[in-house]
Amino acid sequence: MNCSTAWLALQSLEGGIQLSACPANQADRLALDLSAWLKDWGLQSAVQTLTLPAKDGLVAMICSLRPEFQQACMPGHDTLALHERLGHLGSSDPANQEVWALEREIWVALLGSPHRFEFASLASLASHIRVRRNMALAARKTALAFKTEAAERPAADWHYEEEAGFILKPGRPLIQALIAATQPEATGKLYDFSCYRATEYVILLGIAQEAEVHHPGLLAELQKLNERHAIRSGQFHDVFLVEYGSMEHPLPARFYIPGDRLWFRNPDERSSDVTGFEGSWVMYMGGGLFSNFWKRETPFTLESKAIEIFHWRHGVYTDAQGELQMDEAVVDRLVAQTMANPQAKAQVLEKMIRMRDPQGVYAQGGCIDTTREYPKSVSRDHCELVLPRV
Repeated sequence: MNCSTAWLALQSLEGGIQLSACPANQADRLALDLSAWLKDWGLQSAVQTLTLPAKDGLVAMICSLRPEFQQACMPGHDTLALHERLGHLGSSDPANQEVWALEREIWVALLGSPHRFEFASLASLASHIRVRRNMALAARKTALAFKTEAAERPAADWHYEEEAGFILKPGRPLIQALIAATQPEATGKLYDFSCYRATEYVILLGIAQEAEVHHPGLLAELQKLNERHAIRSGQFHDVFLVEYGSMEHPLPARFYIPGDRLWFRNPDERSSDVTGFEGSWVMYMGGGLFSNFWKRETPFTLESKAIEIFHWRHGVYTDAQGELQMDEAVVDRLVAQTMANPQAKAQVLEKMIRMRDPQGVYAQGGCIDTTREYPKSVSRDHCELVLPRV
């Protein structure tokens, strides 16, 4: 197979992991390192690899799940039961069991993905897995206050400026400040801000924790940046994240990797006009569970989240000032009723567990978005972050 033919073959392959930028004379070394790593994860019999010529004298290695393993653990790219299907093979360190199992779930989901994830090296892939692990664990610990009078942060760490937003006080460590704002055990208090902003803090925390150990220079840059200006909303997405999937090529409805940020859409036009109920931003935490920052002790499943969003249409009302509001007590009551009635539950899920309509369209679509988001590489040897000058 000549190089151009091999490159076309490489591009036509779908999904899994691609390790790039390897000189041809180092391919055997890469294969040995990968094999040793797979053995550490108990996955040596679950993975197939293919090495093909790429460009400029380099080779690319494609890694994916063997079909029989994919069918057993991720049928139809369904990752929501992956944690259970992988079984209870554990780490040699019992104290590290939860973290090891989470990392293994991330690793297998990447290998079984319908989307091709490309990494410059095994070190870059390892960094990516650690960042996702950090985010999933942080999301499990995150809890917010519910509709207090004003957005707030721990006063010891943050102060607010109209243009810059909430910025770090000089000398206050970024990691500790993010934990204080999102994890109530750190301060004994819950702080109020939106679920969208909370996902940004969880993502930034996961990146900063990886940088602290493996890329200290990047952490220093993040510290300086956050002492000057908050990176928020669209700019945060552009600076820190990669979006994968599209309306033309949607990701499967039950495919999620721990550490993914995603949006569930409210497909009801009237209730979506209530501020904060246009949809819901969450983190996928692994084990079939999505973040619930308001009630972290009861995280969402895909089904419970879909049913909650469905009943927003029944909780909307117009107040005395003519403004649309949401009666969440009504929503909670109806969710409990639907969850307890198998027939009603099936009817709601049939409407909701389907791809959303395009923006501005409210027809037959459900709440499932076609895309997910994950952080850009922060590996010391292949860092994709370009931090803005402020």
